[in-house]
Amino acid sequence: MEFLKKILIAVFVLLSVQTAYTQNFDKLEEAFNQSYTKENAGEYDRAIDVLKKVYDDKSYALNIRLGWLYYLSGRFTDGLAYYQKAIRLMPQSIEARLGLVYPASALGNWEQVKNAYLEILKIDPGHSITNYRLGLIYYGREQYATAIRYFEKVANYYPFDYDANLMYGWTCLKLGKYREARILFNNALMVKPGDKSAKEGLSFIK
Repeated sequence: MEFLKKILIAVFVLLSVQTAYTQNFDKLEEAFNQSYTKENAGEYDRAIDVLKKVYDDKSYALNIRLGWLYYLSGRFTDGLAYYQKAIRLMPQSIEARLGLVYPASALGNWEQVKNAYLEILKIDPGHSITNYRLGLIYYGREQYATAIRYFEKVANYYPFDYDANLMYGWTCLKLGKYREARILFNNALMVKPGDKSAKEGLSFIK
């Protein structure tokens, strides 16, 4: 009888915990639902307030969502802080680092943007968006010998991609690799016939 009583108590405790968890999750799900509705209406501060009522600093989902909403609301420093919390919770997260780039770039912190991209490539060396964006950063700094490594990688992954061929072509042109540049600009023109940038690049090749 005593053994049966212990089993019944254990079952009761388990059911109580399960019920509490379900109730908490229901509140969390509803908060996220409301935040999306308010975001779509452009009510970013209200979307933030809804989530702050159920905030748990150990929740990756809440931190990354708040990072995005604070960015949309124009509070870039706050957005950056929440993305950083998300990264600490999930150190292998690529999406949180891609998110962090938005407020960091809005604040003009390009070194932080570059470092976020470099961290992504440590996790996934073949990440095409990151390779392309890093190429743009180095190209903008006129560090063409570095930029070309990233554009070449993207063009190898996506040989018929307009952006990859165009920027790889311009970088080759800056480095005096005219034969390669001609091929790449022609590739870009096959994707976008008559493209002004590709034609301009070809005009520099005698």
